[in-house]
Amino acid sequence: MFFGNQTEQTRQYFYDAWHKFQKKEVLSPLEKQLVAVISDHPEYHELLNNPQKKHQDYYPELGQSNPFLHMGLHLALREQIQTDRPGGIRSIYKKLEKKYGQLETEHRMMEPLAEALWLAQKNQCMPDEIRYLHALRCIN
Repeated sequence: MFFGNQTEQTRQYFYDAWHKFQKKEVLSPLEKQLVAVISDHPEYHELLNNPQKKHQDYYPELGQSNPFLHMGLHLALREQIQTDRPGGIRSIYKKLEKKYGQLETEHRMMEPLAEALWLAQKNQCMPDEIRYLHALRCIN
């Protein structure tokens, strides 16, 4: 994640941005992006209104998804689309967006992104952009 490399710090940033938004305080550009993602996910508002849940663990093997990872993937995708990095992702996104709309398109693009990041971490290398773009082009 681009605003902290420790889980607790990253989660705290989500909480802080959401609380600043609710208090109508001035937000940094990154906080505005966070709030946009949080606003798209009302199912996470209760979590972000309850700081005691910040330390909760999520177990995919038990069918639990990590809301912070989910929102972080949205942020990463939006940055990729904004900067068109890797090259060509913006055109893939625009094509899918016409068919599915913004949020559904991002949700469909998340799995290939998560897989590319997981493989890069597992292999201790940079993400394979060619493989990632190919997976995105295969979304129907």
